[in-house]
Amino acid sequence: MDIASLGGELLGQIPFGDIVLYLTPFNLFMFASVLIFTFLIAISRTETQVETEFGTLGNRRVEVDTAEFRIRRFLAIVCGLATAGAMVTGDLFNFTLFVALIGIVNIGIVSAVRQVDVLDAAFQYGLIAMMASLPLFGGAAMVLGSSGTLSLLELSKIGGNQMISFATLLLLMGVIGETGVAPFYATKAEMFRTPGSPFILIIHLSSLLVIVRAIEVLLIVAL
Repeated sequence: MDIASLGGELLGQIPFGDIVLYLTPFNLFMFASVLIFTFLIAISRTETQVETEFGTLGNRRVEVDTAEFRIRRFLAIVCGLATAGAMVTGDLFNFTLFVALIGIVNIGIVSAVRQVDVLDAAFQYGLIAMMASLPLFGGAAMVLGSSGTLSLLELSKIGGNQMISFATLLLLMGVIGETGVAPFYATKAEMFRTPGSPFILIIHLSSLLVIVRAIEVLLIVAL
């Protein structure tokens, strides 16, 4: 499928050797949105979470200490930059790399939390993310083997075939597993109970935008 029919008029290309970034109004909007949100995370501080203690009338304050704050802010920024890269990359393999990186840093954002339920959920999400890397990179490899290129600009001109259609299904499975959306959301939902807003919000935003971008990429590759 033609790129312009999905994202609007092609505004320009930014080549880095074999890696080519391209900009359309659709991609540029998502790219700018992620960067703005990432900047807000970089300058913000975490909120103090108040939990009600079961069986009493008391409340318990849960705060993020300085060392944990720095680590989680750094990982949240990395997640934002990886998401931004996934929005404008014109190379299918680099898109899969950005998606895999998002899955890794999402685990890291909550890994410093000293709560058993949260760490258990992060562990389960990590298992699914690791298993999803096989169809994710396998799908990209099948696209390369059947078309001879991973450039989205070239793939939009080639058109799909049966092998590429099967590869796009694998890619979709990989993206769903890496981002932790339904039906794998149950493994990720418990992670959001951890203190540390707005760092946790980048997990939501990255999943949402990556799924939207993945749909565009798969339509370009398959049609």
